[in-house]
Amino acid sequence: MSRVGAAIVLIAVLAALVGPMLVPYDPAAQELALRLEGPTGFHWFGLDELGRDILARVLAGGRISLLVGLVVVSVSATVGVCLGAVAGYFGGYVDEVISRVIDILLAFPGLLLAIALVAVLGPSLVNAILALTLIGWVGYARLVRGQVLRAREFEYVQAARALGAPTLRILTRHVIPSTLPAVTVQATLGMGGAILSEAALSFLGLGVQPPTPSWGTMLSYGKAHLLDAPHLTVFPGLAIAILVLGFNFLGDGLRDALDPALDRRER
Repeated sequence: MSRVGAAIVLIAVLAALVGPMLVPYDPAAQELALRLEGPTGFHWFGLDELGRDILARVLAGGRISLLVGLVVVSVSATVGVCLGAVAGYFGGYVDEVISRVIDILLAFPGLLLAIALVAVLGPSLVNAILALTLIGWVGYARLVRGQVLRAREFEYVQAARALGAPTLRILTRHVIPSTLPAVTVQATLGMGGAILSEAALSFLGLGVQPPTPSWGTMLSYGKAHLLDAPHLTVFPGLAIAILVLGFNFLGDGLRDALDPALDRRER
């Protein structure tokens, strides 16, 4: 399954990078005379309600989804790793403050909190990324905190501390690197979650704004034509499902590969 996931992700990345150059249609070009036309030899995925090629828009929307996932996961992981490492290593009052902030944010459903933030900030791609990042770091911080609580008791960490190594050096050279396998798995799974959340925000009109192609926006416009033109929702829906499934398969494979303890328990 991990190989299947890796293949799906690789194909999606290649399709997003070079696909729009290979499709002979502009995602914004309209053929009103052929609006809502189903899949044909010229338009493989058919045309939408404005006569735009759905294949071209799905490929262009893939760029948006992968960009959102990459930015959200990168920023969230960086912030979460730093705060989680500080909380787990120093403990005491610092740990208490960071842990209470994590608990407060975890008390709210993540997507609902993102919807509320975007509703306050205003609908746009930048605000959607900001909202997803503000709630995304919590999972990484909680994960890293638990990993650091264990790692700070390792003998080589205790030895570095006894030798008088600076705290920053201990964290960056010894403690944080030990958490990277778990963070890598969390980031891979988080890519799928970020893509799904961006699609949900765009579906509600709070993410990517027209005429920029987005899978969530395509689903939103296509729901009015479920009976007469189901291809408007089938193809962007399949793109979301397959890509998220690919990241989940890849994350599960990385977890098995990077967790030797899991392998020993299975054997």
